[in-house]
Amino acid sequence: MSITAFIGVGSMGGAILKGYLEKKSAQPDAAADTIRATTRSAESAQKWANTPGLSVTATETDSAANLKAVQDATTVVLGVKPWAITEAITEIAPALAEDATVISVAAGITIETMQAALAAADAPASVTVIRAMPNTPAHIGRGVTGLAAATDAPQDAVSKAVSLFQAVGEVLVVDEDRIDALSAVSGSGPAYLFWFTEQFIAAAERLGFSPEEAKLLAQNTVTGAAALLSGSDKSAAELRVAVTSPNGTTEQALKRFNRGFADGGMPELMDEALAAAVKRAAELAAG
Repeated sequence: MSITAFIGVGSMGGAILKGYLEKKSAQPDAAADTIRATTRSAESAQKWANTPGLSVTATETDSAANLKAVQDATTVVLGVKPWAITEAITEIAPALAEDATVISVAAGITIETMQAALAAADAPASVTVIRAMPNTPAHIGRGVTGLAAATDAPQDAVSKAVSLFQAVGEVLVVDEDRIDALSAVSGSGPAYLFWFTEQFIAAAERLGFSPEEAKLLAQNTVTGAAALLSGSDKSAAELRVAVTSPNGTTEQALKRFNRGFADGGMPELMDEALAAAVKRAAELAAG
């Protein structure tokens, strides 16, 4: 029997726990695993109260909840805020098993910092530390998580971490010196797409569509294109080329995008790109 403990089940911690529970429920040996979780408030704990296969306790009602949760646990996921990581490690260190793997999803907290906190709190020296950087699509099982392990981490500990985060999407294991770059790509990446979609909708409105029409056209184009990319065996470049007819409307817009990233802001860029496509459509219609 293995025991997995989640310390903190807020937005991201809760998404990972939900995905992990769903994955376990689909496995025939799920009953062999014990899953524990803690949260700060009784109200939050109540939201998970009727979840099969899960025992959740609030620190508000049991000050020893975190210590009890990690007792004999082979995997401990720290879902607390970055500023609370050291405090959480210090609290649970005395109860950690010698073969425990501690995984943090807090941005900016290094493996060295976590190892130092464990050592200062007299945790077993054999405890393994791993950093995880998931992104928000994990909420729908389509996340991308970067994992960075201590240089002396046992392969089985890394494999268990990979398996856990595969419950909410894809996983890439990198050296710790690449985790910040990974965060800039996949961690922050959803915001880039949301921001583009915002600008796309606004530009459609400036072309004369109502807010509802602009949202329908632009947002569904973005999500539809993303689904097409996800389900296709073609690359993004190949799919782009397939949409871009020589001397067509799309080509004109893309040319303006390429110029605009160097010499203009996004609102102006979106307006000019769409205007270029409209202009080209008029030219083609005129023969």
